[in-house]
Amino acid sequence: MTSTDLDSRFDALRSLSVSAGKMTLAHFQKRGLEVEKKEDQSPVTIADREAETWLRQEIRGQFSEDAVLGEEFGETPGSNDFRWILDPIDGTKSFISGVPLYGTMVGLEFRGEAVMGGVYLPGLDEGIYAAQGQGCWHFQGEAPPVRATTSSCESLEDAIFVTSEVKTFDRRQGREAYFEMQDACFITRTWGDCYGYLLVATGRADVMIDPIMSIWDAAALKPILEEAGGTFTDWFGVPTIEAGEGIGTNGPLLNAITQITQRYPKP
Repeated sequence: MTSTDLDSRFDALRSLSVSAGKMTLAHFQKRGLEVEKKEDQSPVTIADREAETWLRQEIRGQFSEDAVLGEEFGETPGSNDFRWILDPIDGTKSFISGVPLYGTMVGLEFRGEAVMGGVYLPGLDEGIYAAQGQGCWHFQGEAPPVRATTSSCESLEDAIFVTSEVKTFDRRQGREAYFEMQDACFITRTWGDCYGYLLVATGRADVMIDPIMSIWDAAALKPILEEAGGTFTDWFGVPTIEAGEGIGTNGPLLNAITQITQRYPKP
């Protein structure tokens, strides 16, 4: 892998997440939006499918040998060591409710390691992107990107804890983990999905937890959190995007958090 390989993909990743995200605004807060249920009963709309279709076309046009994995259309094999991982709308429940806390996520793996990530929240015109060794960058509107850094909070009693949906903890028999975190932390809010991790990466929250997540929910987040000075791990503190769960932290709080979460393994 050359620096040119990385630079060209990093440039593309930043623009892809923003452009695909802006496409979803054509359907956001529109009356009569049709919502379907997938096999796992999660919602999907034309906006999800249109955004992922466009992303796949752009990636195929620019990097035809790269593999692509997306939430809506599965995996297209490649012939090299790169794999793009796409979530066209992370937070579809927020999207269909007209709430702007949803985002478009684009991640990139090299030889199985998550090396780049971009997240854009079109309803807020705010985003974040990162690549290994190149830092994490936060932008709002047309203002120049600024370096994103996690907080320096060292105590759970001073921490802001965010998550996506409390009842998701029940699906892994982990509701008590939620209540332990709520009791231990200063503030608990459900500013969730990818927005919660953006808050951690920019120092506005200290820990974000998902009891259940897919690889396309996680791929963009690990490089973003790590380049911002934080961590993205499973519930045992292992850095991975493949565990089906996730914890994003500012770094200093990881051990205190996993002392709680590791007592609630998935059944």
